[in-house]
Amino acid sequence: MKAAPFLYVKPKSIDEAVALKERHGASARYLAGGQSLMPVLNFRLDRPDLLIDINGLSELRGVSNSGSGVKIGALTRHAEVAKSEIVKSQLALLSECIPHIAHPAIRSGGTFGGSVALADPAAEWPACCLALDARIVLRSSKGERRVEAKDYFLGLYDTARTENELLIRVEFPAVAAGTKAVALELARRRGDFAIAGVLAQAKKTGVRLENVRVVFFGISDRPVRLSAVEQGIAEGQPMETIHQAIDAGINPDDDIYQSGATKTHLAKVLLGRAVEQLRQ
Repeated sequence: MKAAPFLYVKPKSIDEAVALKERHGASARYLAGGQSLMPVLNFRLDRPDLLIDINGLSELRGVSNSGSGVKIGALTRHAEVAKSEIVKSQLALLSECIPHIAHPAIRSGGTFGGSVALADPAAEWPACCLALDARIVLRSSKGERRVEAKDYFLGLYDTARTENELLIRVEFPAVAAGTKAVALELARRRGDFAIAGVLAQAKKTGVRLENVRVVFFGISDRPVRLSAVEQGIAEGQPMETIHQAIDAGINPDDDIYQSGATKTHLAKVLLGRAVEQLRQ
């Protein structure tokens, strides 16, 4: 298959890119890594009139320290996140996710911002944003606005980003020293999107786990964080009680591969493994 005809433009600034999108509206698409967009175009599931290629905007690329955490530019490739010493030392949860993300060729082309903008519920980066209280920075002709991750992911491929906004970076607050992170998932084949996944992070103090963060992904129309599960782990509740909190907090739909009950079971199994690793 080949994409339907479209016009192509490569802006030289963020302002130019935003102006083009606002001028053309719903008939235009931003092109970053293209790992999700290009297959959709080739199957003609989407037929935009204009592609706005933002790959030349170097200010949207890179990982850097901020005064209170870490910034990751929207055009930063997955492979660049994997190699970043800042990420390795300050955002261990992201580093734990890297081996699960697709395959080397896709990690070399796909972008961090593209994954967050698409908001696939089975993807790792959106789940990381929710687990770490990230802020998604969006740009339009009206300026920048920041959206908390808990308010950004609204449903299946649905976010708080408006039609004409460009995601320019994600800001992560600082993580306490000594924090341990675990990323586990099950997929039909390694590198495929997760059937069920869990991200867990905590700081071990004696036999207790503190500042617990748990996010499930692949089991709902968006990543899911359950405060009752986090509290149960921090309080050392038995896993049976924590499983009840999972049952109360999620209700996965059946799909063509697994039932909702299977996904719930897998989420519980993965959480048990993650907690065991955090306590080691």
